[in-house]
Amino acid sequence: MDRQQEFVLRTIEERNVRFVRLWFTDVVGQLKSVAIAPAEVESAFEEGIGFDGSSIEGLSRIYESDMLLQPDPSTFQILPWRGEEEPTARMFCDILTPDGQPSAADSRGVLKKVLSKAASMGFTCYTSPEIEFYLLKSKELGANGFPEPVDFESYFDHTPGGVVQDFRPRAVDMLEEIGISVEFSHHETGPGQNEIDLRHADALQTADNIMSFRTVIKEVALSQGIYATFMPKPFTQYAGSGMHTHFSLFEGDTNAFFEAGAEYQLSRTARHFIAGVLHHAPEFSSVTNQFINSYKRLWGGGEAPAYVSWGHNNRSALVRVPLYKPNKMQSARMEYRGIDSAANPYLAYAVILAAGLKGIEGEYPLPFDAVTEDIAAMTPAERRAMGYQALPSSLYDAIVRTEESEFMAQTLGEQVFEQFLRNKRQDWDAFRAEVTPYELKTNLGIL
Repeated sequence: MDRQQEFVLRTIEERNVRFVRLWFTDVVGQLKSVAIAPAEVESAFEEGIGFDGSSIEGLSRIYESDMLLQPDPSTFQILPWRGEEEPTARMFCDILTPDGQPSAADSRGVLKKVLSKAASMGFTCYTSPEIEFYLLKSKELGANGFPEPVDFESYFDHTPGGVVQDFRPRAVDMLEEIGISVEFSHHETGPGQNEIDLRHADALQTADNIMSFRTVIKEVALSQGIYATFMPKPFTQYAGSGMHTHFSLFEGDTNAFFEAGAEYQLSRTARHFIAGVLHHAPEFSSVTNQFINSYKRLWGGGEAPAYVSWGHNNRSALVRVPLYKPNKMQSARMEYRGIDSAANPYLAYAVILAAGLKGIEGEYPLPFDAVTEDIAAMTPAERRAMGYQALPSSLYDAIVRTEESEFMAQTLGEQVFEQFLRNKRQDWDAFRAEVTPYELKTNLGIL
């Protein structure tokens, strides 16, 4: 038994933990959980905990349903919202086959595989997400057919006594209690919309943190009698919720994206990485934007990027190179602005990193110069002349691009690739058959 496992067992005893929740995700990133008694934790470390994988979306077929959860002791945390009466802890799990091998259907395993490739190339990947979400009075729709936000404040507003003035400090405190460091928190542009930015961490830890983050936000909201949603665009007229993420690669203690004196201080490694991400972005949009509603965010205006482009400190670009801070070479990074807050973070980070690494391996050149204008304000002819191709305009278009992509099949692995696409096709088929309020409003009275 290693030291981390010993620490977990000792903490469980010292803190009188009553339940240990084992967390994992299905293929679309929905959090799953099973609670075990403290007495079962040691055997879970040694042998895993069996479960029926065929009952979880995308994990296994019915004739190979037996699977194992292997808890990762480095992710052990006491859950503060469970209180002191019945102290409860959680650990994230890797999913194994009955013979103890990593499951090809495990989203977390897909990201670990890409990070292993990065390590073989000499890189450690760090990420930091900016996570947006809406706070609503409830999950029920209002009289106008839309949710009701908790306020009508706007960007960076500070209203003494407002609901979110109590919410954000409580949420940040709870995140810190479970080891998630927060950089910023503020009101966003939409009514009831908020953003909390997490400090950089390695990509696997960040993905785990995002899953914990969503749970914390929902728990704090429920405790205050309101509802939190990570739906990409719950309102037609207001901005959607993104999860812009900053990426950097390090070689030891050296930032591989930084080169003094180069344009924008970007190294050749950084340029190849960005070129890889841009090249494959249309192919992986079904993962970074996996819901029908995701494309309302991308094509609904605001600062959501809908075209394949990059820019220096330009928020209309898909990939942004933030302003370099003198004497802070460690902060050199790229920001991918296409991910929405409902993405499976394990798969989203896996495909973006894999695309960047492929760009480095193949020495992809940047296809065009950094954009300096607002891309959304350009005419279609101007965008075509500059070479800015559009991202998929619907989930259906995104599915088609993914289905045709050898890169995506290789990155996700056969099982995740097939199961993810099957799930997305089901979404689209159900939506295609649905008669929507828009159709009734525009057609019923005239046809």
